[in-house]
Amino acid sequence: MTTEELKQQIELYESADHTVHLDVKVDQDTVWLTQQQMALLFGRDVTTIRRHIKNAQTEELQGLPTSANFALVHNEGDRIVERQVAHYNLDMILSVGYRVKSKEGVYFRRWANSVLKQHLIEGYTINRQRLDALRTVVKVLQRSSEPEIAGTAEILNQYLPSLELLNEYDTGEILSPKGDESHWRLTYEDAMSFVRSMPFYTQSDLFGRERNGSFQGIVTGLYQTFSGEELYRSMQCKAANLLYQIVKDHPFSDGNKRCAAALFIYFLDRNGILRDGDKLLVEGNALTAMTLMIALSAPTEKDTMIALVENFLTR
Repeated sequence: MTTEELKQQIELYESADHTVHLDVKVDQDTVWLTQQQMALLFGRDVTTIRRHIKNAQTEELQGLPTSANFALVHNEGDRIVERQVAHYNLDMILSVGYRVKSKEGVYFRRWANSVLKQHLIEGYTINRQRLDALRTVVKVLQRSSEPEIAGTAEILNQYLPSLELLNEYDTGEILSPKGDESHWRLTYEDAMSFVRSMPFYTQSDLFGRERNGSFQGIVTGLYQTFSGEELYRSMQCKAANLLYQIVKDHPFSDGNKRCAAALFIYFLDRNGILRDGDKLLVEGNALTAMTLMIALSAPTEKDTMIALVENFLTR
């Protein structure tokens, strides 16, 4: 199975009471449902679902890509017709589930996360096979006496150390690097001020609203000490734990992944390692991938997730 085939699959969803069965499209690292499917999932009529989608698009999900058109084939009389139908991603599905106060939304979220995690693992397996093949190609090219061919191998070879992280992840051998000392200290007041400055904050009554002082505990915990030494000794370690804990501990009523990713970048920038001239240490796609990877990880994989982010920041 190719990576492209993995990205475009149909998974069968069955509700906890076995009364709802849905063919769920998996594409672009998320799951997709139509309005009609959401109506079945949450036990509401399509008009209600449509109203909640419209409200979510103007409030907590404003400006975010939450819909896409996919072709659906069905019979109309004697004809087989293919039509483009609007589908909505997991963010919208969960938002609608929250608005209609359906317990089915929680069950669907757990199922979707399990499906997406499996797709992520299978995708890594395919990429690992390609990485092994790339190593072989590099070795062969390096033997060439032609400068142009050998030069191509040298360029490819520069990327292999970073790609090696995939292999270390698969084998469970990834370790935390030494890292660098922090030059700037993040305070709770500074962090909350940054969250409030995000455009989502004024667009929703839930985004960035702290729950029970848990976010303050995360920020102050980055600098906790034992026997006079910081537990999170390097700047990379602090950044990785900041990202991980906000994503997994849900200190905010809404927007935890967005707040985590933004604060992660803010922390790196204030510590002076986000940019090397015009080049960013963490590009947008990489930031999204790291955040999603952490969100889908199991609690037992915490140390591996944090070490993976640390290594990404130091290689």
